[in-house]
Amino acid sequence: MQNPIDKTIMERRSITNFKLDPVDIDEIIELLDIAKWAPNHKVNEPWRFLLFAEAGKEKFVEAFLGAASKVNGAPSPAALNKAEYFRDIPLHLVVVISEDPRQKQRDEDLGAVASLLQNFQLAAWERGIGMIWRSNDWIYKPEFRDALGVQPGEKIVATMMIGYPQTVPQKRERTPIREKLTVITE
Repeated sequence: MQNPIDKTIMERRSITNFKLDPVDIDEIIELLDIAKWAPNHKVNEPWRFLLFAEAGKEKFVEAFLGAASKVNGAPSPAALNKAEYFRDIPLHLVVVISEDPRQKQRDEDLGAVASLLQNFQLAAWERGIGMIWRSNDWIYKPEFRDALGVQPGEKIVATMMIGYPQTVPQKRERTPIREKLTVITE
């Protein structure tokens, strides 16, 4: 028997086609306040967020274009097309964590922020807000990081593109867990 959270987990989809309708910033803050209850070791909350909305989205787009592939010193046609696509998405959330020098802590922090982002996606989905978690190669480029003020010792974990879904993709089947599970009883 499925309960409501089961249904939400199985029905949530990554959205790439958004309506132009604005998303309320206060609602995103409320959703992040819910998502922060993700498990995180010693409640160190290693994350911080940069939310690009309205005219502020242009800073995100310009940072992307600065890091995008170039043709004769200018952004490639593909990059310019992607920039136009980004301009039409209502919100861009950049998720940053501090990179602890201790491997164990880095792993725990990454797990914590991934849990937060899943909570965020599920809570938003329940309210009709869709998003996609992107970790494209340009988030690692100094031009992108510097343009957004990401400091040395910080890592961009995701750029979340957020809005109301124009279309929702069909689900793609998953491998049954029994095919991925080894049970050890002795």
